[in-house]
Amino acid sequence: MLGLMQDRPLLISQLIDHAAANHGDTEIVSRTVEGPIHRYTYRDARVRARKVAEALISRGVTRGDRIGTLAWNGYRHFELYYGISGMGAVCHTINPRLFPEQIVYIVNHAEDQILFVDLNLLPTVEKLLPQFTTVRHVVAMTDRAHLPRDCRIPTLLVYEELIADQPGTYEWPEFDERTASSLCYTSGTTGNPKGVLYHHRSTLLHAYGSALPDTLGIGARAVVLPVVPMFHVNAWGLPYSGALAGAKLVFPGVALDGASLYELFEQERVTFTAGVPTVWLALLNHMQANKLKLSTLKYAVIGGSAAPPAMIETFARDFGVEVLHAWGMSEMSPLGTVNHPKEKHQALSADELLKVRLKQGRPPFGVEMKIVDDAGKELPRDGKAFGDLLVRGPWITSGYFKGEGGEVLDEGGWFATGDVATIDPDGYMQITDRSKDVIKSGGEWISSINLENAAMAHPAVAEAAVIGVAHPKWDERPLLIVHRKPDAQIDKTELIEFLGTRVAKWWLPDDVQFVDAIPHTATGKILKTKLRETFRDYRLPTA
Repeated sequence: MLGLMQDRPLLISQLIDHAAANHGDTEIVSRTVEGPIHRYTYRDARVRARKVAEALISRGVTRGDRIGTLAWNGYRHFELYYGISGMGAVCHTINPRLFPEQIVYIVNHAEDQILFVDLNLLPTVEKLLPQFTTVRHVVAMTDRAHLPRDCRIPTLLVYEELIADQPGTYEWPEFDERTASSLCYTSGTTGNPKGVLYHHRSTLLHAYGSALPDTLGIGARAVVLPVVPMFHVNAWGLPYSGALAGAKLVFPGVALDGASLYELFEQERVTFTAGVPTVWLALLNHMQANKLKLSTLKYAVIGGSAAPPAMIETFARDFGVEVLHAWGMSEMSPLGTVNHPKEKHQALSADELLKVRLKQGRPPFGVEMKIVDDAGKELPRDGKAFGDLLVRGPWITSGYFKGEGGEVLDEGGWFATGDVATIDPDGYMQITDRSKDVIKSGGEWISSINLENAAMAHPAVAEAAVIGVAHPKWDERPLLIVHRKPDAQIDKTELIEFLGTRVAKWWLPDDVQFVDAIPHTATGKILKTKLRETFRDYRLPTA
């Protein structure tokens, strides 16, 4: 017997309709690429998103067509999220920080029909346009007054003119909730990037899951500033969960330096933010150098790579901000876990509580996870055993766009994340390494992440990375690569002595190399493939 409940498809357009109807006067604030701060409301955004849909239809866009965006976090990009997906096309967000050849590959592989481009990224598109095989139109995301006179893109369209004459009365269509809604390509650190194709159902379920109290906990009284970019995994879903909750959204545009972010935090009374560690390092340095405080910020989500213990402590001790450690992947929409300590943890000492906070957290309902050994046997959730992390759930990929990478699920429907992790009896997961980054020394595994975190606890260390280097006796031994803080003084001996009180003796790096900068991927993660290439012929003093 079936239940007698209405059967309505879950569609992204319902989010902007809900926000406009119930939180219509709530602000969306953007620092624009042109310079000024732009303000309007959810009610205004819905009208303009409808205009986007009408304009696309007038240009021959049909359901399933891929529409590319090469843009920063701003109100026009927000309108594209809803206008493109709402009409049944696919919003393909492209990372402008990728190498040019990767951008060309992604645009052509996705077969983008129209490309929306922020003002300061037009020169990039101008150079690459001859290599794009399917793009019919390029739209500059600005008005005519700000359009550069020397731009040589043929038949360039202007965003504000494109939507100006549209009525904004478009009625969102209903269609199967499994219709593709958006497309995001992985970072492509090995081989070509692969496309993760989300659908409307997965996006709405992810928005529900991320807004839960023990995940991101966003409500209508929150003021949310997504530092994490809209061109990467949909800004961790915040443009969707923000609309679902009716939260005020503050978009920082292209300016992600410490001073610009601090100004927005204080000016707009931001309560919640999310981003990767490299951005927060710049913000903390700016505030400490200028003796500044944060008056309204309560929560900072840190994901993308492990949050250093010193960063978690500094946010809490000096600025009264609770860091929510999080973990996820493009293939997971991206939310996998968020760390909210349980009530029983509040009685722990500061050191013991920090150990809990350093874990990546617990999954919300909708994400299942387990760890397995090399034979695929499930390992105990005791916080000690570590193995390959597998996940499954309704907002986790079942395969890559156009079948790239082949079959990615096992017979039980589990997706292998490529991470090595532990899971404790309370469900808290902790990443100990990427499977390709773990250091295998004398048959034992050394966590590069834990070693990096220990090194970054030293006050002279700005950033640290650990890679395995070949060793004739132990197979691999750790090499510590360090970027010092400005004007800081520290040598190899002092740093290894410092680590000797924080990690097991056999974990200690066999050598330390100091560098001017540590390379990062386009999404802010440490680029260990580049480090391995740089130190490919490096010989350890112990070898």
